[in-house]
Amino acid sequence: MSRIGKQPVPVPQGVTVTIEGQQVTVKGSKGQLSRELPSEIAFVQEGEEIVVTRRNESRNAKQRHGLVRTLISNMVEGVSKGYEKKLEIQGVGYRASLQGQKLVMALGYSHPVEFEPPPGIQFAVEKNTSVTVTGIDKEIVGNTAARVRAARPPEPYKGKGVRYLGEQVRRKAGKAGK
Repeated sequence: MSRIGKQPVPVPQGVTVTIEGQQVTVKGSKGQLSRELPSEIAFVQEGEEIVVTRRNESRNAKQRHGLVRTLISNMVEGVSKGYEKKLEIQGVGYRASLQGQKLVMALGYSHPVEFEPPPGIQFAVEKNTSVTVTGIDKEIVGNTAARVRAARPPEPYKGKGVRYLGEQVRRKAGKAGK
């Protein structure tokens, strides 16, 4: 039995969960999320929690049991609290700014790097070197933050680039002089 999958998902006050077949819709103060989940997993709402079970003992069902429970849990947490990823920019002349909703970064290229946020995602910039990606869908927040980081990942010699807040960059020694 999946250790994660057998734990019930608590539903906080102010969050409503609607289950229609394999479609789960979660509404909360921050918004609404909906997802179609695999057919080999069953889920029912019992009071203030959602219980996730397997319909059969197939290998696919065992593999997806914990995943489905975590997906539902992330949806509930997203509509009640939301998610955010913080990025920091290091390097001389590297900076970020907002133009409307669009994130515009100067990262040492001959042109500015621009990111249009996907639906449900907001960017925030503090002190020109700190970018915060916020939203209610954990998957989209993480993917958007990864795309922003991929514009100029931190390089190992000087450490310049875009990195997650608190990320450790392994530094390499440069050329050895004579």
